[in-house]
This record gives sequence, C-alpha cells and structure tokens, in this order.
Amino acid sequence: MKANLHIIRNIKYYLSISIVLVVLSIVLFFTKGLNYGIDFTGGNLFQLEYNDKKVTLSEINENLDKLAEKLPQINSNSRKVQISEDGTIILRVPELKEEEKKEVLKSLQELGAFTLDKEDKVGASIGDDLKKSAIYSLGIGAILIVLYITLRFEFSFAIGGILSLLHDIIIAVGFIALMGYEVDTPFIAAILTILGYSINDTIVIYDRIRENLKRRHNKNWSLEDCMDESVNQTAIRSLNTSITTLFSVIAILVFGGASLKTFIMTLLIGILAGTYSSIFVATPIVYLLNKRKGNNMEDMFKDDDNDNDGKRVEKILV
Repeated sequence: MKANLHIIRNIKYYLSISIVLVVLSIVLFFTKGLNYGIDFTGGNLFQLEYNDKKVTLSEINENLDKLAEKLPQINSNSRKVQISEDGTIILRVPELKEEEKKEVLKSLQELGAFTLDKEDKVGASIGDDLKKSAIYSLGIGAILIVLYITLRFEFSFAIGGILSLLHDIIIAVGFIALMGYEVDTPFIAAILTILGYSINDTIVIYDRIRENLKRRHNKNWSLEDCMDESVNQTAIRSLNTSITTLFSVIAILVFGGASLKTFIMTLLIGILAGTYSSIFVATPIVYLLNKRKGNNMEDMFKDDDNDNDGKRVEKILV
C-alpha cells in the first residue's frame, strides 16, 4: 500500500502550517512561560508513615485539595504524592514557610497519627543544575544527530533533520506552556524520547530518498518526482508506526495517573508533531536547500551497488 501525497507540489502549504504552529508555540513560551516543578524551582519534601492505618493516595489528595483552598501553592498541579508498598508516603511541594509547613502536617494528621521520618528542602540551585544538564543533553544529542546524518547522507539532510526536530520540540513545549502542566525531570526524558523517535522516522525516509536518487535516471524521474515518490513509499509505514505507539501512550495517559500527565502529554504531542515533520517538513527542507544552490542532486549518491556484470545488488537498509 502506498500513499499519494504531493509533498513538493504543496510545499508552501505544508511548511506554512509548521511555521504557524512553531510561531504560536514560541509566543506561548515567552508570554505564558513554563510551570517549573519542584525539581527546577526548589521546594520541600516530607517523608512520613501512618502508624495505625494504611492511607490511600486518594485520601491524601482529597485532604490536600481542601488545604489547597487556603494554600494554593500545594494544589494538585504543584505537588507530588508517592506511596510505596510498605506504606511510606513521600510528599513534594513548592517551598513553604515554617507556618505553612505546620499547616500541611496538621492537615495530614486528620487522617491519623503518623511518624515524620524525613523533612528536607530542595534548593533552587539544584534546579539550576538540572536546567543546565537538560540543555547540555539536548545540545549534545543534536550535535551527534547532525554528525550521524552528515556522515550517512549529506549535510543538507542533517539540516532538514535538525530543523524538523526543533519543530517537534518547540510545538511540544508550546503545548505544555499552554496547558500549564508542571515541568519536571520526566519532561526532559519525554523531550529526549521525542528526539530519538522523530529522527528514526526521518532516517527511514532519507534512506528511501537516497535509494531512489540512485535509480532516478532509470525511472525518468524529475527531482520533485523522486522526492514525492520516496515519501509516498514510506508514509504509510510511518503512520502505522505512530498510530501503534499512540495506542500505548493513550493507554498510559488514561490509566497512568496524574503524576505521569506531563510526561505522557509531551510524548503524545511530540509523536504527532514528529510524524508530521518527518513527512511534511524534513524532505521539503532538503529539497529547498539543494534547489536553492542549483544542486539537482544527480550525483549526490553514486550508485556503487552494481557488480562487474552491471547487475544491481539490493541492500536491506536497517
């Protein structure tokens, strides 16, 4: 089964959609900003264990929701509650004053007597280190991707791949800014996952472009026809892969609980944006970059896959 998309013919339309989404995401990022969680801004941690009863997560959240009417900074979007199998409860909240901490502990006592095993403070300096580490991780990942694509294909392909990745990340970040979800360390994990997932789809299309460029003269294709044919041959595969992945992501979103919301929503939007960019952004950028330089890509990949008798040896691309 093969798609029948005219990517190059409608290049302005597809790229315009991406530009609008990216611009809106950047505006949201700078106007509304991200809701940084405790990992980045600092806060308080309470580790406790109830003495005579086993308290459920829903009971704790209901109790803290009532208190949140008085202390908005501990609302459901700003706090984290974890309960281990042995009944140990870990509560993370934004930084509180001493009186506010006493109110939180007093409120939790309404559920029963407990032993406070640990009370700690996560400083904002740790948050700054996490931000720097996140930026370094993304930067190193981008550099390695550029090197890999340049070595395997050509530099114009690397530019197309990186711009499509930036497209995916910016849209995902813009959505999180719009929804006001708390940004924590799993958010960084989601962004790095998007990098790997999106570039995989793009590499598959690039591989097909390279192979079709070698056969271009035999097929009497123009450069535009070659690009369109390459995308059409791989588009269904990309869509099927993305849809299958989305089933799992949606299942986790429904049954995974509030603590995974930011991670899963970032992944969901990133996969959708990545599927779009690998088909409708990466290839058009490669085409435009080469067309602008007057490069018809005729000799970009020399076909050295022929044996001495002139017979073609097919390769399985992994």
